[in-house]
Amino acid sequence: MKVCVYCASSSNIDAQYFEATTKLAKALVKANIEVVYGGGAKGLMGKLADTIIEEGGSIKGIMPKFMNEVEWAHKKVAEFEFTETMHERKAKFLEGVDGVIALPGGTGTLEELLEAVTLKRLGLIDLPILILNTNGFYQDLQALMDRIVKEGFMEDKHHRMWTFTQEPEEIIGQLKSYQTWGEGSIKLSDKG
Repeated sequence: MKVCVYCASSSNIDAQYFEATTKLAKALVKANIEVVYGGGAKGLMGKLADTIIEEGGSIKGIMPKFMNEVEWAHKKVAEFEFTETMHERKAKFLEGVDGVIALPGGTGTLEELLEAVTLKRLGLIDLPILILNTNGFYQDLQALMDRIVKEGFMEDKHHRMWTFTQEPEEIIGQLKSYQTWGEGSIKLSDKG
C-alpha cells in the first residue's frame, strides 16, 4: 500500500502538530505503507521524512526543480522525482497511491487537498481522503464543507468523499477499511 501525505513546510507551528506527524509516520511504517510527499526538509514535511527514515520505512519526495535549486529538498530522502511545474507535481502525487492523507498545513496543503476532493467528485480518482484534524485545525473547513452541502452546492452523499479524524493512529484502519465510493461521482462518459 502507498499513500500521499500533504502537509506543512513551516517550522513555526505548535509542537502538537509535530507530535501527531511523528505518530502517523510510525504507524505508516509499522503497517508497511509507503509514502509519497512534497519532498521538503522542514516543518511537518521534514518531521514526516525524518521519522519514516529513522523507522526504516519507504518515502519518496516529489518536488518541482525550482524548489530543489533553492535547496528545499530533504537530503536524506533517497528516492526523488523532480517535476517542471507545480501542476505536474500534484498529478504525480496521486499516481499509483491507495489513499490521501492531509495533515495541517498552509495554502499549498489546502489546495492539494481540495484538488483531490474535486478529482474524486469528478470520478477521476477513487481513494480514501483522510484529514487529520489535530487540535481542531480543520474544524472551520469541516464547517464550510457542511455548509456547502447544506446550501445545495453538493449533496449529502458527498460527505462520504472525505473523513475527518482526530487521532493519527486511526488513519491506518480507515485506509484499510475503505470501500469504493463512486456513488456520487460525475459520470464523465454520460451525456446530459
